[in-house]
Amino acid sequence: MKDPTTGGTPAPLDGPAPLDALARRLEALPPSLGPVRLVAVDGHAGSGKTTFAGRLSAALGGAPVLHLDDLATHEELFAWTGRLREQVLGPLGRGEAARYGAYDWVARRFARTKEIGPAPVVLVEGVGAGRRALRPHLSCLLWMELPRDDSWERGQLRDGPGLSGFWDGWMRAERAHFAADPSRPYAELLVFSRDQRYEVLPGPAGPR
Repeated sequence: MKDPTTGGTPAPLDGPAPLDALARRLEALPPSLGPVRLVAVDGHAGSGKTTFAGRLSAALGGAPVLHLDDLATHEELFAWTGRLREQVLGPLGRGEAARYGAYDWVARRFARTKEIGPAPVVLVEGVGAGRRALRPHLSCLLWMELPRDDSWERGQLRDGPGLSGFWDGWMRAERAHFAADPSRPYAELLVFSRDQRYEVLPGPAGPR
């Protein structure tokens, strides 16, 4: 991703308002999916993707956020690519609103329908948001830079002992997913969470 003001490699976004600076940089990118700039926020479970995406959405003036937890299920933790392509990528690529089924993790079924319009920037957050099948449609891939074990520990503390059985299965599934289809090597930007603020640095993929 080129800096729109200099044409060169983006500098670290570690000033007093890094999310505002990141938002302006994302808005300056060319669309990647019809009229939409699709931006992925990936990282290990528990790394802070949902919180970060919410704050980045606010900096973007309320950009829509697609949570991949809405597309995954207990039986298909990572086998949601078909639903994403059919229900979300296709409509947005045509400049239409995307309507998709949202999974209820308590009722264990798709219980309601959500809608995302073809806004200038749409965020997609969740483990695997930077997967191989999605990358051609992205304007930018951001990776939450928190080690796997630290992320998982934080996630388990957040969810409590009642979900310990789910986490056992999740950790095996996440290991297998990233072993076969890693995201971090393709990230243009790395996001660090430091004492209730963020620092955004160039990622392994370098400028797009």
